[in-house]
Amino acid sequence: MANVEFISKIHKSTKRDYIGRVTEFDKAVAAELACKFDKDYWDGSRHTGYGGYRYDGRWGVVAEDMIRHYNLPEDARILDVGCGKGFLLYEFTRLLPNAQIVGIDISSYAIENAKEEVKPFLQVGDAAKLPFDDQSFDFVVSINTLHNLYLPDLWSAVSEIERVGKGNAKHIVVEGYRNEREKVNLMYWQLTCRAFHTPAEWEWLFAQRGYTGDWSFIYFE
Repeated sequence: MANVEFISKIHKSTKRDYIGRVTEFDKAVAAELACKFDKDYWDGSRHTGYGGYRYDGRWGVVAEDMIRHYNLPEDARILDVGCGKGFLLYEFTRLLPNAQIVGIDISSYAIENAKEEVKPFLQVGDAAKLPFDDQSFDFVVSINTLHNLYLPDLWSAVSEIERVGKGNAKHIVVEGYRNEREKVNLMYWQLTCRAFHTPAEWEWLFAQRGYTGDWSFIYFE
């Protein structure tokens, strides 16, 4: 297991007004709407989520780096846990045309409004109960999803990712904080996060669940 960075450039490319997040709109109402993971979250106001989650090609470099780092074969079987609208999986199909992709997300809205090219390969489902056989994927990725789970489901989800993936080719990205400033910014900005942990705590949790893959963290600096 190792901390391997893939998406910090994407994360840092977005400017955030942390104070405005809690003063311009009722934060409790925003969180209640966001946690439904429906239109308000994906394609509503910026106050309640992404403010319009549209394909712009930014995930292409992430897919390239992951393919290279994990030496994925042309016909790799790839699972995205918390796939959203399937943008990362689409990039995998562009780079590995023979790959077999599968995406799972709790949001029926995201699946219904996914990128058309990959929509047939996506399904609504629960990260804590993956409907797949043991070691059935060459690569399993989960980006900005597991921190949205309460602890019992979070523990199960980490174990499930470990179960369905082969070897060490797994990668989990979660939000975290290294100091009080980052903790406050995270609490200001987040809408759906239920697991607030430091890197050391996340790594302890991964070890407790027998996770053998890699990870990285999103920080709100």
